[in-house]
Amino acid sequence: MEAASRSVAAVGNGTLAAQRDMSLVPERLQRREQERQLEVEKRKQKRQNQEVEEEKSDFFIAAFSRERAAVEELLKGGESVERLEEAASRLQGLQKLLNDSVLFLAAYDLRQGQATLARLQAALAERREELQPKKRFAFKTRRKDTTSSTKVDAASGAPATGSSLASPLPLKKEGGFGSSWVCGFSNLESQVLEKKADELHQRDVLLTELSNCTIKLYGNPNTLRLTKARSCKLLCGPVSTSVFLEDCSDCVLAVACQQLRIHSTKDTRIFLQVISRAIVEDCSGIQFAPYTWTYPGIDKDFEGSGLDRNKNNWTDVDDFNWLARDVASPNWSILPEEERKILWD
Repeated sequence: MEAASRSVAAVGNGTLAAQRDMSLVPERLQRREQERQLEVEKRKQKRQNQEVEEEKSDFFIAAFSRERAAVEELLKGGESVERLEEAASRLQGLQKLLNDSVLFLAAYDLRQGQATLARLQAALAERREELQPKKRFAFKTRRKDTTSSTKVDAASGAPATGSSLASPLPLKKEGGFGSSWVCGFSNLESQVLEKKADELHQRDVLLTELSNCTIKLYGNPNTLRLTKARSCKLLCGPVSTSVFLEDCSDCVLAVACQQLRIHSTKDTRIFLQVISRAIVEDCSGIQFAPYTWTYPGIDKDFEGSGLDRNKNNWTDVDDFNWLARDVASPNWSILPEEERKILWD
């Protein structure tokens, strides 16, 4: 009798369980349908986002191609200062277009754009040099005292006193066709070299064959090029367009710019603020940290440069010699925080 009661109770419990399961079916189906609809919406949104990105990419490619062709045409027939200045202005617009498109561009398109800008910048510098007067100038040496370092003013165009220091940089007289585009230092060792804001404003700075020098550039240059430097410290205010390093070693730099390209350089620390992605090629031992140099008037120089101080892609680096996406490049790294304490002065 007792066994029969347990059997009846078991059957009753089974019936109740079945009834509960049946009551849950609509809820499960509803939840599953909601999940299905959510997944459909996610796919739809993803597809729409992809279409938007593709539209943006297509617009960039068309606009970039159009402006590139315009700059190339201006450079091709750049027989006047006006045409070259227009090319320079449109080249800055091209740089801004690339900077504004970084977030949605494919890595290949970004690298191609950066390479194109570097090529056009070099072509512009060459065309400007071709328009320089044929007369050659030499650096001017100014000695504070017998123990002080030599300071070279490439913009003065005065002949060197004492021993010859360097071959001259291409210069133009102030105003009109004679306005100077290029200034810098060359062939110096163990010197402290400086240029002020009024000497640098929107000019191209060329630094070459320097050894154990400290270079301080207070102001807003248009471009900066450092080549064949050994054990140098370079501190530079915001550069409106590009900074280019080549064949340097054991250097420390503080630079802010729209574009940075480093070639054939090793064992160099760079305190960087950059709008687009930095590029390294044929390099080793490059270390990056955020830009920390400051000086009175730097805020005004940043405003004049057009750089956004709140935007810094110093950790976004493309190594043209390292194609593996899932493995970090061995040619560059982030400078550890404990090694970033640099005494700039």
